[in-house]
Amino acid sequence: MPGFVLQAAPVPPELAPPAIRVGFTVSRKVGNAVVRNRVRRRLREAARQVIPATARADLDYVLIGRQAALGRDFALLRQELGEALRRLAALAVATP
Repeated sequence: MPGFVLQAAPVPPELAPPAIRVGFTVSRKVGNAVVRNRVRRRLREAARQVIPATARADLDYVLIGRQAALGRDFALLRQELGEALRRLAALAVATP
């Protein structure tokens, strides 16, 4: 996605998955500390809104922020996060 990279890995078997774990990282290439923190805050809020409702609980997630996340429309950023989860086959299975 233009604003971020999403990585997923299985939760280690010795850890009981009480909740979905998400990590955030933004490289110094993106900008100074103020810019990196702003990108991280935007990604954290998008993940807070999208991941609990749609992501699988047996995976850990890492969002790597890119420069484009700063100027991206927030609704589009959330939509791209959902699309990234779909591409990784990390969407939770809906139970009837």
